[in-house]
Amino acid sequence: MTRWFVVHTRANEEQRALGHLQRQGFTAYLPQCRRWRRHARRRELVRRPLFPRYLFVALDLESARWRPILSTVGVAGLVQHGERPTPVPEGVVEELRACEAAGEFDVTHSAARLRLGDVVRITSGPFADLIGKFSGMADRERVFVLLDLLGRHAKTAVPATAVAPA
Repeated sequence: MTRWFVVHTRANEEQRALGHLQRQGFTAYLPQCRRWRRHARRRELVRRPLFPRYLFVALDLESARWRPILSTVGVAGLVQHGERPTPVPEGVVEELRACEAAGEFDVTHSAARLRLGDVVRITSGPFADLIGKFSGMADRERVFVLLDLLGRHAKTAVPATAVAPA
């Protein structure tokens, strides 16, 4: 019976290990998420491993030769209990795949890390450079910000990408 097992990779070599495992004929899966990265005054959306230094491989321990995994380029080892690899509980990898496909792990805006009442600054749009309080998520792409406009509090919906912690 084929089960999923966890492969521990060398630092920053998840993609290399994934490629080498697949070339050897193993079914492997590396869950990833999208994140913003700042580099050289640019922001770009990049894919990063959801679990740094770990990926999953499907094996039938009774019929498959699994020891070659241990000498694969980029692999540090398998998560084991004793001499045999420890299987991942049923349904975990399938759930991870479904969540990744739905984009649930993606953090494409800084608003995902905000809590109610946090002080925020609006970075673009008609309210650019105004300071307010985070008031919640309107939907996946917009957030509510409580602004002090003309002496009154106004709850305003702005794009989540236009909000940053103050």
